[in-house]
Amino acid sequence: MTRIQQLLWELEMDYIGHPYYVSGNAIFHALAAELDYEVSRHLHASHGIFVPGEYGTYPDEHSQGGMKPYMGTSLSDVEAYDDLFLFRHPDQPWLLDSRARDARNTHDIRVQHRNPALAHEMVMGQLDDAPTNRQTSTWYLHAYVHADDPNVLPLDEAAVDGLQFGGRRNYGYGLTRLRDTQVIDLENLDYSRLDDADEYLIELVSPFVLTSEYPRADEDTVPWWWRVDHDDGLRRRVEKIVKQRDAYRLETIDHGQVVGYAGETPIKTAKKGILRVGTHRKYGFGEFRVKPLSSAEPHHGS
Repeated sequence: MTRIQQLLWELEMDYIGHPYYVSGNAIFHALAAELDYEVSRHLHASHGIFVPGEYGTYPDEHSQGGMKPYMGTSLSDVEAYDDLFLFRHPDQPWLLDSRARDARNTHDIRVQHRNPALAHEMVMGQLDDAPTNRQTSTWYLHAYVHADDPNVLPLDEAAVDGLQFGGRRNYGYGLTRLRDTQVIDLENLDYSRLDDADEYLIELVSPFVLTSEYPRADEDTVPWWWRVDHDDGLRRRVEKIVKQRDAYRLETIDHGQVVGYAGETPIKTAKKGILRVGTHRKYGFGEFRVKPLSSAEPHHGS
């Protein structure tokens, strides 16, 4: 049995921090501050992805179909492997095209104490001559945890409610409240969409760390099961990991990078990608998704 616990927080105050995600490092330390050491030492935390509370429609590869009001405000049932990634892509492909999806998936920026902050809500359609005629939607944060000791999960909801992330927390910024949570057994998911494909792709959901300044951190190379023509062609990004007040530089392969898959066990590899690979995987780095390049047409339902 391999379990993860999905967590969906609602942002109640603007967030000052990384513009693309809340790092697993930040989520881990926020959780550790609320949990007993004997619990927190077993935890591994994913990066948190920002999710707008908007109408949406399930992607074709999802086990469910149809439109759902305010899809981003709650967790959906997870029956198949692809269901895990509904809220794990910054583009949020489930957003309706008919509702100005690009505008509704863009954070408003508000300057707070000279720091740019991601607004916890967005206001659409406000007019100077009709200030009350507006639509307001809230931002959410999606992440998940797993543990070396399966008995640790699920975490007590009281301990994961009211967490704060990012900078200026002593002024109230980055405050969240727990909106939804669920535990999923990875061994019980349907992985049949990964069967019988001709080729597969690897999509990085979070950066893959090559080198780290963190003390005693391992160095990694591009995995042998990535099919790439030349390592220099991979898009790179400098990230950092913070512990207490010290920041450590990371050299990474950028999230969103897509490469070919050269292995022979796609389902086994897919399960590894959920729990992440490489340096600092405990703190959210190295998450990836396996995609079949050609396979039978996806179908809705279990």
